[in-house]
Amino acid sequence: MKRLLTIPCLLIALLPFLLSTFTGCNPHGYDDSAKLEFSTDTLMFDTVFTTVGSITRSFTVYNPSVDPVKLDIYLAGGDHSYYSINVDGTAGCEFRGVEIAPHDSIFVFVKVNINPTNQDLPYLVTDSVMFCNESRRQAVQLVAFGQDAHFIVPDHNNGSMPYKIVAHEHEDIHWTNDKPWVIYGWAVVDSLGKLTIDPGTRVYVHKGGGIWVYRYGNINVNGTADQPVIIRGDRLEHFYDTDYAQWDRIWINEGSSDNVINHAVITNASIGLEVSALEEYLGNKTTVNNTVIQNNYNFGVLGWAANLEMNNCQVSNNGQYSILMQIGDYKLNHVTVANYYAGTPARKAPAVMLSNYYETTQVNAAGEYENVYMIGDANLECNNCIFYGNNDKNEFGISKLNDASLTYQLRNCLVKREDLDEHFINCLNLDPKFVSNYGQDYNLQENSPAIDAGLNGLGITTDILGRMRNGNPDLGAFEYYPASDNRLRINTH
Repeated sequence: MKRLLTIPCLLIALLPFLLSTFTGCNPHGYDDSAKLEFSTDTLMFDTVFTTVGSITRSFTVYNPSVDPVKLDIYLAGGDHSYYSINVDGTAGCEFRGVEIAPHDSIFVFVKVNINPTNQDLPYLVTDSVMFCNESRRQAVQLVAFGQDAHFIVPDHNNGSMPYKIVAHEHEDIHWTNDKPWVIYGWAVVDSLGKLTIDPGTRVYVHKGGGIWVYRYGNINVNGTADQPVIIRGDRLEHFYDTDYAQWDRIWINEGSSDNVINHAVITNASIGLEVSALEEYLGNKTTVNNTVIQNNYNFGVLGWAANLEMNNCQVSNNGQYSILMQIGDYKLNHVTVANYYAGTPARKAPAVMLSNYYETTQVNAAGEYENVYMIGDANLECNNCIFYGNNDKNEFGISKLNDASLTYQLRNCLVKREDLDEHFINCLNLDPKFVSNYGQDYNLQENSPAIDAGLNGLGITTDILGRMRNGNPDLGAFEYYPASDNRLRINTH
């Protein structure tokens, strides 16, 4: 009898342990690994506010698990957020221990209060609602428009690329400088469409977005020395000036007419400017004059199967190559490439690179993806340029496959490179003595070897700041002037 009585007593003693084992070590039966489902991953408040704005929207949170879940729900921005949330009838910015029954859901209501006349607000006011338990963090993004601006909001989606066509076929569209232009997603110039951007226009691009000039489309950026066109991320706090990859890129495909970018500042993208053939090389030229392209996470300028000319440009502080040219025809005059990128991981690539091939991915006969080399002729001409940076030995690289030609000539350039062979005519490998390498002031000091070292006859009579070039021109984008005459910074905001 004692043995018969011992077994049920033992089971009773072990029952709490057994229950916790079969419920994932959770005595209350909560599923701490459940992945919630949401009615949307981004809640957009797509009203352009003209007075003090207040609007409420909602989304649903669903628990697909067979067990209940217990969550902490809060705004990532906390008490400083422009948003407030209401979880199943209770308002606030933080909620602890919210339970959702198995296969059940809750509503989260979100309210935003914005005064669009507050000029200190970012143009897109963003936050996120966080959902956290012991083992998982999930979020729903919140996006609202904060100031009076021209907003480009996507109305199409090509896979993972939301976009809006801003210039349709045979349309000639002007972006004026009356208000900023804010791009959410991609602003697309369609085939045979044209986009002209007026002097002084500010263009702010939200994370992941960009400007895409589709094949046979056309773009003209018409900034001036006094009124440059600014194209940058939409986070305007100065903290974000050193936050690279805030947006994607300006992407220009092949076409039948030339593209021109004058006096622009392109900054804080993944790739500042990409000029590439979508299907075939057509030979139309993209010309970039008096433009700053800086602080980009991957490349400042990427060209493949392209015809690109750059004059009086500064390309600086990019995470990989500042200028990468793969197949095509390239001409650089008075370009300062100064790559003192100090981010992580450390840069290993040379500041400037030329090759007669690029690597891409194609589907083979078996339906499998494979890496292949696209090979073609590459030609480069450089005059009066500076290619320098914080790599130890080499800031100009060549990579050639013998199936196509690769020709290059650099005249009167200052190049950080150990081997200055017959392709480098009257070139120097000396410290250019910029005013500030890491402060991105690439004016020349008075003892710079780049002063008066340039070649005459290029027809470029002013520098990037509109100052006259005197006598023999100086190398790079900046003509030497005494410090009191320098305009050291171009406003990037």
